[in-house]
Amino acid sequence: MSNSPAPETAAELSVIDSHRIEMLRSYGVLDAIPEASFDDITLVAASVCQTPVALVSLVDNDRQWFMSERGLGRRETPLSQSFCAHTILQEDVLVVPDTRLDARFVDNPLVTGNPPLCFYAGATLRSPDGVALGALCVLDHRPRQLRPHQLDSLRALARQVVSQLELRRTLTLARASGDYRGRIMAIAGHDLHTPLRTAVYALEKLRRGDAEEPARLMQLAQDALIEIGNDFDDLAALSGNDEVTALPTTIDLPLEDILHPVLLRWRRQARMKGLRLRAVPSSLIVHSHRALLSALVGNLVGNAVKYTHAGSVLVGARRRNGQAVITVADTGIGMDETQAAQMFGAFQQVDARSEGLGLGLWIVRRTADTLGYTVQVRSRPGHGSCFTVTVPLAKTPGTG
Repeated sequence: MSNSPAPETAAELSVIDSHRIEMLRSYGVLDAIPEASFDDITLVAASVCQTPVALVSLVDNDRQWFMSERGLGRRETPLSQSFCAHTILQEDVLVVPDTRLDARFVDNPLVTGNPPLCFYAGATLRSPDGVALGALCVLDHRPRQLRPHQLDSLRALARQVVSQLELRRTLTLARASGDYRGRIMAIAGHDLHTPLRTAVYALEKLRRGDAEEPARLMQLAQDALIEIGNDFDDLAALSGNDEVTALPTTIDLPLEDILHPVLLRWRRQARMKGLRLRAVPSSLIVHSHRALLSALVGNLVGNAVKYTHAGSVLVGARRRNGQAVITVADTGIGMDETQAAQMFGAFQQVDARSEGLGLGLWIVRRTADTLGYTVQVRSRPGHGSCFTVTVPLAKTPGTG
C-alpha cells in the first residue's frame, strides 16, 4: 500500500501515457451506457469498505470517466480533479486518509465542495500486459482508513473489473470476425451477475450487523465467489478453440521501439521486488503490428516479473535464419512439463495466489497465432523460464 505517488521522469510518463491511452480506447467502453456488472462491483466495494461513494474510473487523456458510479452523481470529471490519475502511477492501492491535508488534493473542487470528499482509496485497473487503465476507488466524506481485509477486497474487485473489460474487448473482436464464441462469452459474463449479487447480499447483511448466523453468511459469500471462479474456468474452456480473425496490417519498425516502452512499464515493479530487469539493446528492424507485438512482449515480461521472486529478468533479441528471435528469460519459480503445456490456456496461473487473472500467456498465444508467430518455452521448476517468440525481419533489417 502506498500513500504517495512513486517518482517517475517526464520521459517515462510520456512513453507510458501514449501507449496507455491507445490501450484504454481499444476496449471500446468509454461513454458506454451503464452496465449492471460494473454497478454490482461498485455496490460490493462500497459495502465492504463502508463508504458512501464507489467508482470504476477510466482515466482518459483529459478526463476521468466513470464506467460505474455510486454516490457521486456524475459520470465524469476533468482530469485536473482526478484522484485516480495519481492512483495509476502506483503499483498498489493508493490511500489518502485525509485529502484536506494532502498537497495534491487540498484545492480539488471535490475536496472543497459540499459535501467534501475527505477520504480516498483506489486500486489500479491494469490490463493483463500491465497497462494502467484507471482505478476502482472508494471515497468518504470524513477522514478515515481501511482495514487490511478491505484493502484486499478492493484489490480483488479491481481484478474483477479488468476481467469484465477483457471479456468486452474479446467480444468486440469476436463480433468483428463474426465469431459465435463472442456470444458465448457475453452469456458467461451475464451469468456472473447472480453469484456476485449473492455475495453482495451476504456481505451487506454482515456489514449491518443484523446477521443471526454470520458464519453461514460468510460461507454463502465464499461459495458465490467460488462459483464465479468456476464460471471463468468454463469460459476458458468455451473459448479454447481456434478462432478465425482478420489478419492485422503489419509494418516495418525498430524492435527497440517495442522493447523500450515495455521495459519502462515494468521496471518500477521489478525494482520494488528487488529484481534486475535488464535488456540487451537491439538494432533489428522487424515487420510486425506495433500494438499486437507490444502486447505480446509486454505479457511475457509481466509474467516473468510476476513469477520471479529473486534474481533477474533478461530481455534480448537476435537474428536467426532471417528472423528475429525475442527472448524473455527469468530466474523465477519455473514450471514442469505439464504446467508449461497448460500455461497458454486462459485463466491459468502457476501460483493461484498471484496477482492478475491468468490471462497473460493466453493472450501471448492468441496474439502469436493471429500474427503467425512461433512461441516456445523452456522451463524447470526452481530454475526459471525462457520464452522465445520468432518475428519476421524487415526486408532490409538492421544489424543486431
